[in-house]
Amino acid sequence: MLDIAAAAWREPRASAIFLSSLPEAVRGLTVGRRWSAKNALAPIVDGRDAATMPPNPLASYLDGMIAGPGLWKWRHYMDIYHRHLSKFVGTPVHVVEVGVHSGGSLRMWKEYFGSTCQLTGIDIQPECRDYESASTAIHIGDQADRAFWRDFRAQVPVVDVLIDDGGHRVEEQMVTVEEILPHLRPGGVYICEDIHGVGNRFMSFAQSLSAELNAFIDDPRPDGLAARATPFQASVESVHVYPFAVVIERRGKALDGFEAPKRGSEWRSFPQA
Repeated sequence: MLDIAAAAWREPRASAIFLSSLPEAVRGLTVGRRWSAKNALAPIVDGRDAATMPPNPLASYLDGMIAGPGLWKWRHYMDIYHRHLSKFVGTPVHVVEVGVHSGGSLRMWKEYFGSTCQLTGIDIQPECRDYESASTAIHIGDQADRAFWRDFRAQVPVVDVLIDDGGHRVEEQMVTVEEILPHLRPGGVYICEDIHGVGNRFMSFAQSLSAELNAFIDDPRPDGLAARATPFQASVESVHVYPFAVVIERRGKALDGFEAPKRGSEWRSFPQA
């Protein structure tokens, strides 16, 4: 409760916006919790049976791995990764993963992205330096430490992808977003894993972050609607929420604003309700 009061004191306007939408937040949560099994979908993707879809190379790697450095991931993450990261395959991409553990995921990323990929692992355990190589750098530090991130950004000026599979504590995850999301290159992708449980505080943070994408600064035009982009909208394209995961994508090019031009010559008039 003290944290809530402190946040309200520091950011009264943001707190007022949050509280004003609380009834709708509760309503949406209720819809999800009351969702009936009869509403479950058949395994069809774009009109095709999922079994006929091209194989996901990450899923194939996970299923085919029997021995070697330990790899422990939720299976459905493979589809999330491939959906958002396939554009980097075969390119000189710089990938950072927080949480090295036994080194298995570093090997998976190298296999997936290809020989032009530069990998950087971050872990709090000094023993993880064992995984360093010509194409893989290892940094030892605490992801909740902002001083660590300042030093990291100075040493690693280019980051295209960051995958947070680190300490899994809310403060660690929030600090990582705050310190690294602005550092990602245009078109970059941030992924946070293992966000478990309804009411998870990091998920609340991510959903509130995504709310800023709907900011509306009216920019009147005679031929339709237009809105100026906020600094956040100009650089962040989307926030995706998945079971146990959040993906944030940076824009690939600059954006000044949004427009909804009117087209056509025949418009109907309806009586006001």
